[in-house]
Amino acid sequence: MARSRSSTEARPRSRSAAAASRGRAAPPPEAAPRRRRAPLILRLVRWSLILAVWGSLALGLAVAWFAWDMPSPDRALAATRRPSVTLLAADNRFLASYGDLYGEAASVRDLPAHLLGALLATEDRRFYRHWGLDPRGIARALVANIGAGRIVEGGSTLTQQLAKTLFLSPERSLRRKVQEALMALWLERRYSKDEILSIYLNRVYLGAGAYGIDAAARLYFGVPARALSPWQGAILAGLPKAPSRLNPRADPAAAAARAREVLGNMVEAGMITAPAAARIAAEGARAGPGQSLAMARNTGWFSDWVQDAVSAYARPGTDDVIVRTTLDAALQAVAEARLAALLDGAGARAGAGQGAVVALAADTGAVLAMVGGRDYRASPFNRAVQARRQPGSAFKPIVYLAAAERGLRADDRFVDQPITLGGWSPQNVDGRFRGEVTAREAMARSINTVAVQVLQRAGARNVAEMARRLGIESTLRVEAALALGVSEVTLLELATAYAAIANGGIAVFPHGIAAIADRAGAERFRRRSGGAIRIASAEAIAAVQEMLRAGVANGTGGRAAVPGLAVAGKTGTTQEHRDAWFLGYAGRLVVGVWLGNDAAQPMEAVGGGDLPARLFAEIIGSAPARALAAARGAPAIPAPAPVGTAAPATPAPAAPQAPRLDTPSALGTPAPR
Repeated sequence: MARSRSSTEARPRSRSAAAASRGRAAPPPEAAPRRRRAPLILRLVRWSLILAVWGSLALGLAVAWFAWDMPSPDRALAATRRPSVTLLAADNRFLASYGDLYGEAASVRDLPAHLLGALLATEDRRFYRHWGLDPRGIARALVANIGAGRIVEGGSTLTQQLAKTLFLSPERSLRRKVQEALMALWLERRYSKDEILSIYLNRVYLGAGAYGIDAAARLYFGVPARALSPWQGAILAGLPKAPSRLNPRADPAAAAARAREVLGNMVEAGMITAPAAARIAAEGARAGPGQSLAMARNTGWFSDWVQDAVSAYARPGTDDVIVRTTLDAALQAVAEARLAALLDGAGARAGAGQGAVVALAADTGAVLAMVGGRDYRASPFNRAVQARRQPGSAFKPIVYLAAAERGLRADDRFVDQPITLGGWSPQNVDGRFRGEVTAREAMARSINTVAVQVLQRAGARNVAEMARRLGIESTLRVEAALALGVSEVTLLELATAYAAIANGGIAVFPHGIAAIADRAGAERFRRRSGGAIRIASAEAIAAVQEMLRAGVANGTGGRAAVPGLAVAGKTGTTQEHRDAWFLGYAGRLVVGVWLGNDAAQPMEAVGGGDLPARLFAEIIGSAPARALAAARGAPAIPAPAPVGTAAPATPAPAAPQAPRLDTPSALGTPAPR
């Protein structure tokens, strides 16, 4: 059996107990070593270093994340741009620009102090004291915005604005704002303050396609930036806020109001006194925001029409080009002002919502004025070129000319009586029939029944061919109703036809470009004579000219008469007074007028002999003497692909040709005025 151990044997004795049993004192227990804490300053240094390392790493990662897709600053400073096309009026005054328009490079040292002061007082008063970012400006803007409950002030420095202009998109986001700040710091490190300000002034967008202060000065005021007056400088300094909305071409009143704000900023910044600001504003009010231009405001229709044709004469490339156009600025201003006054007055009362005017030099086809509607900014649709409308009786001179080529003369007699052709019976507007009348009287009084008989004598196809020779390219319906102007044409086409009649029967090509050159002055294109192409005999033209003079002297166009001028022309009115026309000429100036509504709503009894004839008289009576007496620009080039050859000198009369009547619905009868 196993022997059990006693409790004494089972419990080991402690060393002290053993020592005590041997009569020795037990040693004291060993104390644990005490760790000494580092001084507070060392601990702060240690944690500061740790935080600095990790903070720098985090900051570096954040900067890398914000900057990974930023453009190269050097590449952005040398960024390319769209080549510009600058249009000049016939007298070389600025008209319009397309693409990116830049002027001469401007340096801070070359610019007027009042211009620089206006810009800095408005955009960044502490520009020369901050390092690209302005905490004080940011705080001030924050307080102002909180107080107003909306964004009323920005805290961006001019350097930040330059960074955004050169490198970034207008996107509103935290990422973009951080990138803007980084770019601003880079600019401040790379360039001096004067260099940054110069770069800004040369690259800032100031509306209407103008980049840089010199381009804007030439665009709006016709002077280089170094010659800007204090009032002009205030206008340009106010544009960065909203260049497309506040520039003098878009809204002269808004531009002037903004300029007064800029002058107030200069007073607040201590740059000028309040009396000086008031004097500058008063001078600006007398001169107007765009005093150097003296240009009409609605030239956009003409400019767009010319711009569309530039590529046909100068191949597009990387160079800027300057186009001298045929536009007569004074005549354009007259046409715009007279049309606007009529539409706002008598036209509004009669329900005429739109109108168009075009003026040509009869011997060259040069377009001297073009107004395509009431307001270009509201509607850039060009009703002088793009709108096709029925011309009514304004088409009749072409019918009579085709017949005159086949022997018709002004004294030939017809009978104004009821006629029926294939179930269609043309009517005169007053419902009367006058019996026997001459061709001259029939044209002057716009008698429909005789016009149809004249077309029968000429032949409908010959009338359509004559229209082609005269410059009408729109599709024409070859039928008896063609005599009454049922086929739609444009105002420019019809005016071109009248120009050929006015000049004695020589084809003209309507054009707006006189010459094209690059900025170095090298000529790319100049319009030259291509030789005269006769499209009708002198005898036939003389007969129609006599009829057109009678139409103004004692016919439906009486209101177009101008004392002291030999005026010839023709009225035109369509069914229910949807369109009203007058086309005529005096001297070498041809003017065409159309009134109506875009949706073809009827007007209140407006006929061609009423408001359009009156407007024609007002325009041609106020036209510059040079437009009446002399042609503008070089001789015309031939019209493209004329129909047929030169008309024979003594054509044989053609046998009457029966018209081709397509459908009853195609034979609607326009009013005959």
